[in-house]
Amino acid sequence: MSHPLIETKLFLPSPRPGLVPRPRLRQRLDLGLGAKLMLVSAPAGFGKSTLLVDWLASAATRSDAAPLKAAWLALDAADNDPSRFWRYVVAALRTALPDIGEDALALLRDSQPPPVEMALTSLLNELAATETDTVLVLDDYHVIDASAVHDGMAFLLAHLPARLHLVLATRSDPPLPLSRLRARGDLVEVRAVDLRFTGEEASSYLNGAMGLALEPDDVHALEGRTEGWIAALQLAALSMTGREDVSGFIAGFTGDDRYVVDYLVEEVLQRLPANVQDFLLRTSVLDRMNGSLCNAVTGQGGCRAVLEALERDNVFVIPLDDRRHWYRYHHLFADVLRGRLLDEQPDLLPELHQLAARWHEAEGDVDDAIGHYLQGRDFARAGGLMETVMPALRRDRREATMRGWLEVLPAEVLRVRPVLSNALAGARMSTGVFEGVEELMDATERSMGAIGAEPSTSVHFVDGEEYRRLPGDIAVHRAGLALVAGDVEQTVAHARRALDLVGDSDPVTRGAAFALTGLAAWSTGDLDTAHASYTGCLVEFEMAGHVSDVLGCSVALGDLEVAQGRARTAARTYRSALDLADRHATPVLRGRADMHVGLAARHLETDDLAAARHELSRSHDLGEHAGLPQDAYRWRVVMAGVREAEGDVDAAIDLLDEAERLYVADFLPRVRPVPAVRARTWARHRLVDPALAWVDQAGVTLQDLLSYLREFEHVTLARVLLAEHARRPGSVDIDAVLTFLDRLLRAATEGRRGGSVIEIEVTRALAFHRVGDHGKALASLDAALALAEPEGHVRAFVDEGTPMDALLAVAARRAPSAYVSRLRSALAGPGRPDRAPVTTAPQPGALIDPLSGREREVLRLLDTELNGPEIARELVVSLNTVRTHTKNLYMKLGVTSRRAAVLRGRELDLL
Repeated sequence: MSHPLIETKLFLPSPRPGLVPRPRLRQRLDLGLGAKLMLVSAPAGFGKSTLLVDWLASAATRSDAAPLKAAWLALDAADNDPSRFWRYVVAALRTALPDIGEDALALLRDSQPPPVEMALTSLLNELAATETDTVLVLDDYHVIDASAVHDGMAFLLAHLPARLHLVLATRSDPPLPLSRLRARGDLVEVRAVDLRFTGEEASSYLNGAMGLALEPDDVHALEGRTEGWIAALQLAALSMTGREDVSGFIAGFTGDDRYVVDYLVEEVLQRLPANVQDFLLRTSVLDRMNGSLCNAVTGQGGCRAVLEALERDNVFVIPLDDRRHWYRYHHLFADVLRGRLLDEQPDLLPELHQLAARWHEAEGDVDDAIGHYLQGRDFARAGGLMETVMPALRRDRREATMRGWLEVLPAEVLRVRPVLSNALAGARMSTGVFEGVEELMDATERSMGAIGAEPSTSVHFVDGEEYRRLPGDIAVHRAGLALVAGDVEQTVAHARRALDLVGDSDPVTRGAAFALTGLAAWSTGDLDTAHASYTGCLVEFEMAGHVSDVLGCSVALGDLEVAQGRARTAARTYRSALDLADRHATPVLRGRADMHVGLAARHLETDDLAAARHELSRSHDLGEHAGLPQDAYRWRVVMAGVREAEGDVDAAIDLLDEAERLYVADFLPRVRPVPAVRARTWARHRLVDPALAWVDQAGVTLQDLLSYLREFEHVTLARVLLAEHARRPGSVDIDAVLTFLDRLLRAATEGRRGGSVIEIEVTRALAFHRVGDHGKALASLDAALALAEPEGHVRAFVDEGTPMDALLAVAARRAPSAYVSRLRSALAGPGRPDRAPVTTAPQPGALIDPLSGREREVLRLLDTELNGPEIARELVVSLNTVRTHTKNLYMKLGVTSRRAAVLRGRELDLL
């Protein structure tokens, strides 16, 4: 049997008798069938849902259009849970297309956190294969404020099949890319100005649907005073029913909207029997209601019949299912009822909420029960229920829900419920909020001191084992706070204390303590200690069977190994974690997607772009919610590298922009900030001005004290300054840049950070090349090659374009090697644009690889009006030979065009 809540949310309302025909709005919505999104956005009471019901009914009966199916989902605040939201979306679509969505529902139901993008991908593939146009209406979308849900909606819109038409009915514009959709013609909008009744529509409604027989002047006056606001017209019509002096009523009908509505509702309510008024006020605390729930809250019987009568009399009661079992009040009407209840009987509110809470608890609906207990200020009962569901919330990673409840509890409750106060501290930290956590920890410890280590009563907690775990938990939380504050010493001290407190009995706490110790070492650049700590973390979590946490540790471990210059080891770490995940029963496991992103980065660095795309595709298919919070931005950073390697720099920058937007700070050190990655990309492609703007924004200078956390940014600063020197040689002190690079190299070498050493040596080689110090340029290049060859690095060199090819050419002649040949082949590969970020500008006679005599002849002829075939005839060689000489001299001069070669040749006195 289906759950009644699902039935209420997925029920497609039927058109009400006497609806006012609105062909102008129907036509507007018809246009939406050719767009991606139809947005019906207006304040409460403007008839959004009514319009959509009418439009769908008319579209279903037209003979001149293709068949159109409809799916309807009525949203409420509880749908901010991404898993719940998307399960209902899929279920709604299945009411119209029963054969789709089974796999998506299984993924959303069986995996935590929900693999939203993977489920949506599965759903979209099925929808793309259907031959039926389907409209999906999400009603009351304004109740959604969860960014994770909005991100999923943006993904849905970006990949919407042609035969699926999305409609959002909302009181406020959602945080979706509306401007982009509007610019592309993919958005059809219906706003309040469109929804307002015209004079003709108001007359049709008041005299037709409501049967008031008003004079045209009265209709005009009422329509003018309500400004076409449908809810106000409806309330006015109810108030006028049975009145003799209708014109007098309309003449006195004035004021702003809020006062108008308050006045009319009072008029409506006063005309209802006292027992019905009491019923309305008491049940206004309910978001949804049925006969049984209303019986419990009102203390009366026969409430089902009352609900049916209210609907029949059009007193703002809306059925939520076709069996007329569940109802709700019109939102505007409910707001006014609640306000009146609060004004007239404030002491009754807690009792009503407690009655509702007991009913929901008896029905097994713990979430709604806790909500009503909190609103009813029965904090003890709410806290007890919270503790019973806390393990499940942690298992399902519903920290946001937990925090939302716990934040409502008053301080006096938290003071005597240490498990709850500790849970609130952890929930805040897990959601990126650290304010007040220290005070919660202190309060928890004071409470524990008062209760004792082995209390005999359960007044202060539900689960004794959870209580006994508190000391270790608190130590871990304090370590996390110290890490956020940048206090490495205290981070390590608290983590060690946690290890001492739990001994060998609690691998989860031990794993967290090891991770925090590793993070502390990582933030200082001590990668060896960080790696050892994270290895211990991984062992503990695997012992505990926390596979998702093992994958999370593997992300950090892989990052550390790349930073150490052990890229091959990082790849083995990712593959080992995937092997463990494959042995786990859960098909979509948190962190699995991140392993594929790590492998994609490895393939990108080895210049295997096809393999990199394959791994990124596998990660994408799993979905971003099958990954850690950072997976979304990491995926885009790696894909940006792929697109840049393929020559699409604009796409790469767009991806980096998106990565920056998606970045969410966590405990991992921010050692490769996205803005710095983007600045390097700009510098490589001679986009110097935005790169220099980044320098100003980042606040990095050549005089900075060195810090590992800014090492990547400092190397990027040197790259940007070299690019500026290539553009305006006199604008940069190249010697100061070289001195800065020497400082960076010493720090990275002492810290055994092989990855940084390779980057710095490559940058030094390019810098020495610029000033004509070829011996030092080749020495730095040799040092970089020696470290990079065992790990198979390619892009670290290939990304530097022509200047690097010139250096590699000399290196190949001095000491030929298969590795250097591979790098040069990659540089000369098909479709690879010249990316020289720092074009060489040698002084006269200072070419690192001088032009041959024949190449100088070709250069001389390039400075004429002769074309290629004519030059070949002049030199008595083939055209291919001329092309070969031209390519070689371009490479040696560091240019990519004939005109640039001539200009450079003149600079070098070669012409």
